[in-house]
Amino acid sequence: MNIKFAPWRFDYILGKREKTCVFCRIAAEKKDEENLILRRNENCYTVLNRYPYNNGHLMVIPYRHLSSIADIDSRTGAEIAEEIKFWCSRLTSTMRPEGFNIGLNIGRAAGAGIEEHLHWHVVPRWSGDMNFMPVVAKVKIIPQSLESAFEMLKI
Repeated sequence: MNIKFAPWRFDYILGKREKTCVFCRIAAEKKDEENLILRRNENCYTVLNRYPYNNGHLMVIPYRHLSSIADIDSRTGAEIAEEIKFWCSRLTSTMRPEGFNIGLNIGRAAGAGIEEHLHWHVVPRWSGDMNFMPVVAKVKIIPQSLESAFEMLKI
């Protein structure tokens, strides 16, 4: 049996949860490379997911600490939409995905890992990236390090 390890996922599963919002903290720190922040805008920023579903998995996050989509103002909503559009184009030109999963999970019941602060996921997809490994072996292979993905995508 061939065993593949993804220790960064286990760190997340067992790791201590911050008492403050991680998204608010990293936005305020101004340590963009360390925190994997790829781009900042007026109302939102984009970060490479430290615990990705696939290589190139990004999150677009409003600066305002909101848990309800009803509280997003129209300017922020438009900026988030433009940011998602920008990153789909950037990912297409750098990583050549064949599709994307884009969305957000609102509330724990919907799968939100960080339910107190809305964030949109942009996950590049390739034909065959959901092979037998996650189903049979409960293992997901991500063929690129976070550092390599950050270097490829940073502006």
